[in-house]
Amino acid sequence: MTLQTKSYLDTRRAGPRPRTTPTNPHTQLDQNAPPDLQERVFEIGRSLSGVAVGPSLVSVPGARAFHLPGCGHAAQGAFMIQCEFAHLHPPRDGSLHMTLPPEIVEKVIENGWAELHPLAGRYGLPANIVMVYGPRDEEELAVVGDLIRASHAFAEAERQPR
Repeated sequence: MTLQTKSYLDTRRAGPRPRTTPTNPHTQLDQNAPPDLQERVFEIGRSLSGVAVGPSLVSVPGARAFHLPGCGHAAQGAFMIQCEFAHLHPPRDGSLHMTLPPEIVEKVIENGWAELHPLAGRYGLPANIVMVYGPRDEEELAVVGDLIRASHAFAEAERQPR
């Protein structure tokens, strides 16, 4: 599948958006992902080529991050900080923050899967950082998995080794 045929571009998330906090820490307040789906999200990220998991360098305590070790700096905002391209928030939340290819951000938001991070494009942070809402069911898990893979592919493509 190409970037243009992925599920997040042609599938709309059902129902209203979840409530979120308007600033840091940027948190999903309702419609939270069940713990078993959160663990499956984590497994998707962890299984991607070259990914190392560890604590997030920018999120709340307990957030688990996906890193591409050995990266230097990245062009076009492929990483939130250092080598971290995405992180999964703790179980009370279950959403993720990630960088996405700039050309899909608007459509992903329009389809209800994500919202811009309140600090996106500010204080030196990339403008393409989004919160992806935690999946509520198997169908949403498939879309969220595609988004994690898109974030990873973008980071891999833009990574500049040290």
